[in-house]
Parts: sequence; C-alpha cells; structure tokens
Amino acid sequence: MTGVFINSFGAFLPGTAVSNSEMENYVGRIGGSPSRNRALVLRQNRIKSRYYALNQHGEAQYSNAQMATEAVLDAVKKSEVSMRDISYLATATTIGDVLLPGLASHVHAGLKLQPIEVASFQSVCASSLMALKSAYMQINSGEHKCAAVSGSEFSSRYFRPGFYEHTDVYKKTGNVPLEADFLRFTLSDGAGAAILENKPNDRQLSLRVCWVDIRSYANSFETCMVGGSTKADGNVKYWGDFGNPLDAVDAGALVLTQNFSALQDMIPIWASHYLDLIDRGKIVLSEIDHVCSHYSSHSLREEAVAALKKAGALIDEEKWYSNLYTKGNTGAASIFIMLEELYASGKIKSGQKILCHVPESGRCLNGLMLLEAV
Repeated sequence: MTGVFINSFGAFLPGTAVSNSEMENYVGRIGGSPSRNRALVLRQNRIKSRYYALNQHGEAQYSNAQMATEAVLDAVKKSEVSMRDISYLATATTIGDVLLPGLASHVHAGLKLQPIEVASFQSVCASSLMALKSAYMQINSGEHKCAAVSGSEFSSRYFRPGFYEHTDVYKKTGNVPLEADFLRFTLSDGAGAAILENKPNDRQLSLRVCWVDIRSYANSFETCMVGGSTKADGNVKYWGDFGNPLDAVDAGALVLTQNFSALQDMIPIWASHYLDLIDRGKIVLSEIDHVCSHYSSHSLREEAVAALKKAGALIDEEKWYSNLYTKGNTGAASIFIMLEELYASGKIKSGQKILCHVPESGRCLNGLMLLEAV
C-alpha cells in the first residue's frame, strides 16, 4: 500500500493533574492575591484539570525540549520502528526555550539520534499541522522513509506573577487586563508526538494521511494572540526595539495577550475554510466517523457548532472527540495529545475516517487534516 501513514502517537504530560482550585499554587498569585477573573474564565472554557511543567514553587521541572523529547520517545516505544529508523524530525511550538537555535535542534540532541534532517516550526496551535505536513511531504516525495513529529508547549512559565507585577499597567492600577489574565487560566503544558512512515504497520492500526490543508488569513487580520510587542495609538512596538529588556517588561511587551473581539471575527473565517473543502469534495460529511477539533474553550465550541448548524454542515456532535476538559489547552501539542488518546481508546476501526481541525488565533490561521484508518 502506497501513501504516508501515522503509525503511532506519543504524549507527555508533566507532573500530576492540577485541579481548578490548585492552579494558582503553580502559576502564582499576582500581587499575592487570587485572580478576580479565574472563575469567569473557567466557566467559559470548562477545563477541569491540566498539567504544568512548574512545581508549586514556580520552578521549572522540565524544559519545552525535554517534554517534546519524552513525547517522541513514547511514540517510538508504541511503534514498530526503532530510533535509528528516524531520518527526519519536525517540531512545533508557540515559544521555544531559547530565542535561538530552533527547538528541533534541542529535541534532536535530547533524542541522541544520529545526524538527521530537522525542521523547527514556530507559530501558535496550528504549527502542529505545519510540522506534520512537512513530514508528510518529505515522505511522500521519497526523501525520507520515517519521520518523527512533535508539538509541545511550556506556557505556564510566562504566567508567573513577575511577568505582570513589573508592568506599568499593574503598577498604576493593581490589575491585570482580562485579555492577559484569560490566558493564564486557559493554557497549560505538555507535549505530543507522532511517527510517520511510507508504509502501514504490520501489527496494529495505521492512519493514512489523506491530505493536510492549512490557510493563513493574516492579510485580513491584525494580530489577535501575541507575545513580544505592545500597541499604542495604532503603532506596534516590538520588544527588541525598546532601549533595554527592562523597558520592554515595563511596557508589558513580554505579556501574552488575546484580543477577544478579533477572536470572534475569526470564527466565520475558519468555518468558511471548512465549507470550501466540502464544496471541493475533500470533505464528505457522511464519510466522517470521528472529529478531533482543537478549541481553546467550550464557549468557542458552542459558537462554532451554532455556525456550522446554521450552514447545514455540522457533523454529528456524537462523533466529536476532545480531551480539553481533562488535559487542558496545550496549544501546538493538543492535536497530538488528542489523537494519542483516541487511538489508544480502541474506538477507531479500520476504514473509518478522522477529520482533524486546528484553528489558530495568532493572526487568523486554520488547519484541517483528513486521516483514514487502515
């Protein structure tokens, strides 16, 4: 059988599950006080537990690269290949451990692999599909026979009190804007991985990659989720343009924020991409058996469902699979962590098709992927 096949998945979730009441024991309390926004945000996202690479003293227990490495090792352990079979490695993350070099170099070193080809993809959630598509194309072209792909996030390190308490806004008001505090109770840590080959497994189910379709709409949108810049009077100033790093901190340039109004405007754009693929015959609604849709909060799922129902293009919600509520929103790692759990559940049967969806609010990007179990 020719094609490109995902033959195993791996996942790594640091530490133990952290409940809603425990969150600020890990990310900390800004100004020593509990957040006034926490309850509101948790009602919207409905996440019940998540994982942090920080301990309760706010100290890192793993690096981003270490989590990605562990996820790849887990995927190899569950596969029919050995480490020496991997000749291509692609990594995905929102923010790596260092400004440079790329994350893939650190994961390559962590895996202790022989010299291989690597590629680092840095965006937000959909960087996962960017990395996976690169591996798919490398194998499809005949350049490589076996590839490892990872998605990993260490978001919590940026949610510690010091990132907010030193900003001019906090010093003046004593408050953290909701667009910044929202992310503290939405994003969490972890890594996922996949092994791709030019042939299916001999002893277990494989998922053939039918296609991956990624579209950026950045030509029509300002940044929505951003870290590393400020905006005043319509002018953007990047963190490196300040006189020194301390000035950038004071201005809030190192705080992660999300623009809610821009996010709402993206939902119909993401839906239009999906509808276009239906019109082109790439998605046949009656053929889809499982839907793995990454969404940052339950409220966004409800809005997406309403939009698709209105368009007459909603796949039965009983076919939707998500572990957002127990594993949290792990950004670029989420689609791998989701597929790893679904694959291990035994719910996927040969011949079934899985539609994967990863929207990205950074500057409006959307990714869809179709898999077939063989």
